[in-house]
Amino acid sequence: MASTNDKATGHARIETSNFLMIVLVLLTVIVGGAVEIVPLFFQRSTTEATAGLKPYSALQLAGRDVYIREGCYNCHSQMIRPFRSETLRYGHFSTAGEFVYDHPFQWGSKRTGPDLHRVGGKYSDEWHRIHMTNPRDLVPESNMPAYPWLAKNMLEPADMAPKMRALRTVGVPYTDPEIAEAAEAVKGRSELDAVIAYLQVLGTALK
Repeated sequence: MASTNDKATGHARIETSNFLMIVLVLLTVIVGGAVEIVPLFFQRSTTEATAGLKPYSALQLAGRDVYIREGCYNCHSQMIRPFRSETLRYGHFSTAGEFVYDHPFQWGSKRTGPDLHRVGGKYSDEWHRIHMTNPRDLVPESNMPAYPWLAKNMLEPADMAPKMRALRTVGVPYTDPEIAEAAEAVKGRSELDAVIAYLQVLGTALK
């Protein structure tokens, strides 16, 4: 039987060896992470789309890309947590099935601005247009920056088909006709049109 002194020596060896400590910490994190994450890939609730969920249209997909590019996710989360205070203010809590076609998904808890998960249909297109151009015209106390250039920047139709084909390789069920018609669907549309289309579909799949 090992003596108390032997045990102390073994423990001290770990604490005094940077390399050994790093290896053991990494092993612990890998095993713990695998135990928590791997089972999620086999749960139907996290891998199957919510009933009625459709992939983003070409215009909505373009708007999502602009939304990410402009850093909107830095202030606005898209994850309503299952707490009474959350659901009373924002609506039904978010479910994984609503985001299976999002790559990457926009979950998070950042609330500099309100959660946007269920904003779809809450305001008119014109409201969003004014709000994006100058938020203080509608909400005087808003600290959100204005995005007037979005109305001037036009979408590039040729970009859409490659994006949709890439998403199809990771499981988004775009059809060949949808991909073929993507360029025409965004032709002559501005980035502001696209962002509004994206915002208007958020949270509408789950009734």
